[in-house]
Amino acid sequence: MPNRSSSWYEEAVIYSIDVEKFADGNGDGIGDFVGLTEKLTYLSELGITCIWLLPFYRSPDRDNGYDVSDFYSINPKVGTLDDFLTFLHSAGEHGIRVIIDLVVNHTSDQHPWFQAARRDDETRYRGYYVWSADPPPVASGARSIFPGEVDSLWTYDEVARAYYFHSFYEFQPELNAANPRVREEILRIVDYWIAFGVSGFRLDAAPLIIADKGLEHANPRDPHGILREIGSYLQSRRPGGVLLGEVNLPPEASDAYFGEGDQLQLLLNFMLACYLFAGFAREDAASINQGLSLLPEPPPGCGWVNFLRNLDELDFSRVPADLKKNVFDAFAPQEEMQAFGRGIRRRVAPMLNGEQRRLELAFSIIFSLGGPPLIVYGDEIGIGEDLSQPGRNAVRVPMQWSAERNAGFSGASAG
Repeated sequence: MPNRSSSWYEEAVIYSIDVEKFADGNGDGIGDFVGLTEKLTYLSELGITCIWLLPFYRSPDRDNGYDVSDFYSINPKVGTLDDFLTFLHSAGEHGIRVIIDLVVNHTSDQHPWFQAARRDDETRYRGYYVWSADPPPVASGARSIFPGEVDSLWTYDEVARAYYFHSFYEFQPELNAANPRVREEILRIVDYWIAFGVSGFRLDAAPLIIADKGLEHANPRDPHGILREIGSYLQSRRPGGVLLGEVNLPPEASDAYFGEGDQLQLLLNFMLACYLFAGFAREDAASINQGLSLLPEPPPGCGWVNFLRNLDELDFSRVPADLKKNVFDAFAPQEEMQAFGRGIRRRVAPMLNGEQRRLELAFSIIFSLGGPPLIVYGDEIGIGEDLSQPGRNAVRVPMQWSAERNAGFSGASAG
């Protein structure tokens, strides 16, 4: 039987970048596309073949840009559309593909759709979100993505005189994916960015997009059909394009998001990251082997993206309590190192005491496994965290380029 040729993304080396934190090209103290473009030779020489960009859309920036107020424009802090296109074309010249975040579980409450929805219950935009006139019942076990920070999944809006649903912060009202018009909007967003030449998307909070919201009109009848619809449209517009899913679920539940290769081609391997650090904590490869044994075999053309860290907390909410305790005792013994009671908000290098041999071993594992490896910007030089910053911002620190002022990240003056 002949060997099937691999898709480009199965062989990719992915590098995750928060544009605001990577390189400041105009000296205002904020990373931007001008600075990122200037660093593409470095990334090419590092061996990166795919850049994943965190949200860079127009946003009030109350949640690291995941509160999008316009899916079709660039946040002025990081540049212009021309700056983005210059970066995209230059990345292609360096042999680097680009995928971007597709954040369509929710919008900012400042998005024109939501502002229209709250002011007029007759507008079509009212149905873009999930509303309830009365205090809605909350399903047993349902809770916010940010326990301890957000107490309710529903917030009352004085203008709309109704409650709206949100899995994240109250300023991130949830889109109603059961509404065909919302799905059309999602495809329009995909179409817009594909036309510029991006190679795919990292689908944010994929399970929540298709989740049961507790209200009949907001529950998709064919949840995974929505993912097939996005996947099919992407392939029609960009053959070979990729959907990388943020699916932080137990392995047996994650498998459905591959479908038959017609939904998400890549899934972030959250479970294995936990078992990797359990192996490091216990100094025993058995935990790593156990983590690998839990993973379903992806369909042809699909794969797991293996990583040590991403730019959220390292989430241990879906592993045995003893495993979590072992890792927390070893790598996050202080409360300030932890997040939401479930995760660790530290970078890889300080967790492994900056010991080069341990770091080399850790990275060699994700590079030797099947599926593309993912590196978070700065981890290749052993960048640290800043625990004085709140929440997830502890690991989203400016890139360090040199021993010069501001670590070479920016020429801006302090103040």
